[in-house]
Amino acid sequence: MPQRAVVIGSGIAGLLAAAALSRAAPEAEVLLLDRDELPEGPVNRRGVPQGEHAHLLMAGGLSAMEALLSVSVRDRLLEAGAHEISLGNGMLALMPDGGWFHRWRYNGPHMITCTRALLDWVIRQALLDSTANVEIHQATVEGLLGNAQRVQGVRISPASSSTLDNEVKADIVVDASGRGSHNLHWLRNIGIRGVEERKIDSGLTNATRIYRTPAGAESFPLTVIQANPYSGEPGRSAMVLPIEGNRWMVSAGGTRGGEPPQNPQGFLEYALGLPHPIVGHLISGAEALTDVVLSRGRSTSNARRYFERSTQWPEQFVTLGDALATFNPAYGQGMSVAALGAQVLARELRQSGLSSPGLARRVLRGAARHVDAAWATAVGMDVLYPGIRGGEPKITDRLVASYSRRLTRAATGSFDAAAALWDVTSLKAPPTRVLRPKALLAALTGPLLPETSEPPLEPSEREVLNRLKKASDRSSTFEARQ
Repeated sequence: MPQRAVVIGSGIAGLLAAAALSRAAPEAEVLLLDRDELPEGPVNRRGVPQGEHAHLLMAGGLSAMEALLSVSVRDRLLEAGAHEISLGNGMLALMPDGGWFHRWRYNGPHMITCTRALLDWVIRQALLDSTANVEIHQATVEGLLGNAQRVQGVRISPASSSTLDNEVKADIVVDASGRGSHNLHWLRNIGIRGVEERKIDSGLTNATRIYRTPAGAESFPLTVIQANPYSGEPGRSAMVLPIEGNRWMVSAGGTRGGEPPQNPQGFLEYALGLPHPIVGHLISGAEALTDVVLSRGRSTSNARRYFERSTQWPEQFVTLGDALATFNPAYGQGMSVAALGAQVLARELRQSGLSSPGLARRVLRGAARHVDAAWATAVGMDVLYPGIRGGEPKITDRLVASYSRRLTRAATGSFDAAAALWDVTSLKAPPTRVLRPKALLAALTGPLLPETSEPPLEPSEREVLNRLKKASDRSSTFEARQ
């Protein structure tokens, strides 16, 4: 009989895991199971809790996606209206200590901005276009088949609309079912207990609204006011990023005690009240296309399951993506970590095959190394906010935060410091990149260029900003007279 692989979840991690399995075992049957009915097009769905909020696809993640799918994901996204942003000069960023990032002539790594729905749709179509042995079924997984020594498939709900049997045998099972995965429960039912777990929750709430890009502002840089974890006050931030359809996605974020409101006027006032009002000025003169949407539940917390440390682990069961670790989405690394984890799966499959003993352990350990980098970034900052749940900052956290603060401040006017941050943020280099001699020296000496209190705008960009601000002022004056 031909081999069969089951992937649970059709988000980014699941789609890329299916690509890895399909290419490593082209004669095998790859079943992709998801409890949602997948939309025919780039449409938000319930199974992606942060789907309506800002997503950034970093260079390291994009590179991994293209290697797994053997197509140019970048080209497909750009053709569909996504934007490519240079970290070096394509954005305006106000850092936590109040300095604006200098815009260098050097482009630096790039990132892709678009809706999460478009990204999912493009990746799914790329997978189906480039593989012949992947089938997608709407099915809810209720548990694992097998025992503590080996997983042999999954058990799906009788209510699932799939034509599959309730017990789906498989030679390998990959759990990519996301932040809401029940894998700890599934593992306990086959005899695996005591998995180490850690949760850090800053209480971040995201509020997002879509606007039509104002005429003449089509090339305005991505704009972000970063939260300040060092002030002892709740973190408050906002971002304006271009997305497909000639639109701006505007996301405001606040940690516990500093949450943005959902009503439109409160949303605008929140943006205007940040350390710099540029985001508020931009959107006050733009046409809103949607209501303000708030993030749901605990979809912004950091949670990690240390499966790689478990003393006992069943053969042929792998977890990837948010089923392995979730991060505060403010740092923009979750999708890239999922892609790099799927690339680990692909490498191990190429080297040893689908049924190799110890395969699951090797994949988990390899994927955990990519998780380590993103986890250090997210948790190292989040533990500093007031009202944090799940942990207090340790001495190592404070040391890391202190160095990060110096390096980030230096990066506002030091190319060497900025380049180190670009490489780590885009996941093109490990965290040790910030400890290389040039980065260390930059952190020690500070920014070489003078700090500016206003964003580094080109004349045409300043004209756009002034025009939108004047439109807002006229509107406010008119309303006040009514």
